[in-house]
Amino acid sequence: MTMRNSLLTVLGSVMLLGAAIPAHSESVLRIGLGADPDMLDPHLARTYYGRFVFASLCDRLVDVDENLKVVPGLAKDWSWSDDNKTLTMNLREGVTFHDGEKFDAEAAKYNLERALTLKGSLRKSEISSVESVEVKSPTQIAIHLKTPDAALLMQLTDRAGAMMAPEAAKKPDFAAHPVCSGPYKFDSRVSQDRIVLSRFDNYWNKDAYHFDKIIYLPIPDASVRLANLRAGDLDLTEGIAASDVKTVEADSKLALAKVTGLGYQGITFNINNGKVPANDPFKDARVREAFSLAIDREALNQVVFEGLYTPANQAFSPVSPYHVNVPVPARDVEKAKALLKEAGINGPLNVNLLVPNNPTSQQVGQVLQAMTAEAGINLNLQMTEFATLLDRQQSGDYQLSFSGWSGRPDPDGSIFGFINSKGNLNDGRYSNAQVDEWLTQARLSTDPAARQPLYDKVVKQLQTDMPIAYLYFEPRIFGLNKSVQGFKPYPDGIVRLAGLSLAK
Repeated sequence: MTMRNSLLTVLGSVMLLGAAIPAHSESVLRIGLGADPDMLDPHLARTYYGRFVFASLCDRLVDVDENLKVVPGLAKDWSWSDDNKTLTMNLREGVTFHDGEKFDAEAAKYNLERALTLKGSLRKSEISSVESVEVKSPTQIAIHLKTPDAALLMQLTDRAGAMMAPEAAKKPDFAAHPVCSGPYKFDSRVSQDRIVLSRFDNYWNKDAYHFDKIIYLPIPDASVRLANLRAGDLDLTEGIAASDVKTVEADSKLALAKVTGLGYQGITFNINNGKVPANDPFKDARVREAFSLAIDREALNQVVFEGLYTPANQAFSPVSPYHVNVPVPARDVEKAKALLKEAGINGPLNVNLLVPNNPTSQQVGQVLQAMTAEAGINLNLQMTEFATLLDRQQSGDYQLSFSGWSGRPDPDGSIFGFINSKGNLNDGRYSNAQVDEWLTQARLSTDPAARQPLYDKVVKQLQTDMPIAYLYFEPRIFGLNKSVQGFKPYPDGIVRLAGLSLAK
């Protein structure tokens, strides 16, 4: 695309947004997202961007603060039994769902059981330790566990703990008309264009929320998102590109907010999901390791991200106390070639890689393409919309896929679902009984001194098993109009709207 055409595309998007969105006087906050979320059902959803919408739409039993500590949500307080196998929660009184249905212990029980039993629920492995949910009174539930689970409370701060109106959630079209109890209720959605939420006047904590409407606008191109922010057609956007940081800092109308994130990006290998040919080379761990060794992660960071990102070789970000001190392997093309030869591959290896259809991901794909070619791996980039990429990944309709995870404060939330044999997010169907055992053992204790050695073993084992070639950890970089007051960036990258306002 020529520079003139590129500029016209940006200006066209700016004009389109400006024409279609209400003015500030209507108390509207417009938030730019890097892609369109997938379905708006917390039990079936898996996109990072959907979590932005759920943060406003669906209250959870518990939440996290900006220091990633668990704080009350719809549960006012909680306590553990002496054997750590029963979690008792006291629920807020007087809470209603957006359709008027009452939130109580029966509703909480329904939601947790739905997360565990709904066909296709991606929350099953997150809360698989739950054996039963008991209603002790209208405002108290007891969650009985099969085994102690140090990660459970943190899982309930996210989609596994989201509370939906039970009667609405029983309907087959719930994802198209979600009903929760958060500060904002679902208004409308136009696929690939916008999601609109409206203030919920009966919200239990409504004084903390200051907008009549929230509009989420999926714009995959970071430069187009920034153009809309600079033109005043977005108030806030996530995902400022590293190359645009200086532009935001130099703009007197804008502010930059950033925080070290918990999330990673990597390459998921399809080992045994769907109709993988029996002779697919990536079934062999040596081929996966060779692919990883062909990549210079620090060069990737410099070329695409101006040195602002951090090269990765594991799921745990450097801000996590569980980050394992294993050096990121240097690029070794000769060793990669030797591993391929050892695996019986003598000619060039042709490989298909799914890549999200945004310019930054495409640039990463092109850098990987150039690097792996030197080891005899020809990478064919298959650009696709992000939600479609995740669908294909989940169903096994892929060979390699470039995707990541936004990270969770508890280490279990960043690895168990992807690596455990029965994990709901294990899209490559990697399986190692010893790794399963370590991951399960790490759930049994709340003591970091007991958990850390187990995660050390997992991370070190994955250096050779290589079910995912981790590439980098992402900082969370936000751009906002200076009229937006009270914004706090969280390490999990999610925009919380409590306390946010627009200066008049």
